[in-house]
Amino acid sequence: MGIAASAALWFAPFVLPICLYICFTDMRGMRIPNHAVVALFVVFALVGLIALPFDAYLWRYLHLVVVLVAGIALNAGGAMGAGDAKFAAAAAPFIHIGDLRFLMALFAANLLAAFVAHRIGKHTPLRRLAPDWHSWESGSRFPMGLALGGTLGIYLLLGIWLGR
Repeated sequence: MGIAASAALWFAPFVLPICLYICFTDMRGMRIPNHAVVALFVVFALVGLIALPFDAYLWRYLHLVVVLVAGIALNAGGAMGAGDAKFAAAAAPFIHIGDLRFLMALFAANLLAAFVAHRIGKHTPLRRLAPDWHSWESGSRFPMGLALGGTLGIYLLLGIWLGR
C-alpha cells in the first residue's frame, strides 16, 4: 500500500470513531450528519499536519476538491446522496493516490458485504434490536454511509498493517 503506516496510525484513532458514527447514523436515519463530515475534515486538517510531509498534506486537499466535484455531479444525477458525496470528499484526503485501485476494490467488496448484511438484518429477527431505524423501511434505498465509513476505516487499519 502507498499510505505510510505511520500516517495511518496517526489518523486511525480519530477517524475510526467518526466512521462508526457515520455508519450508525446513516442506518438509523438515512442521513450522514454535517457535523460528522466537518469533524472528519478537521481531523485531516489538524492531524494531517503531523502525519504527512507538508507537500503531500497540501496536495491531498486536491483530492477533496476532485471528489467533491464528482460527488456533486453524481448527486445532481440522482446516483448519490448529498451526505454520501460530502463524506466521500472529506474522506478523500486520507487516501494515498497510489492506493486508488486498491481502494476501489475494497469499496466494491465492502459495498457488497454491507448491502448483504443490511438486507439480512432487515429480514431477520436482528431487526428487533433497532426497530426504529429508517433504513429498514427505505425500500430500495441503501444507507451508503455503512459502506463508505466501513471502507475508510478498513483502509486505515490495513494501512497500519500493510502500509509502507
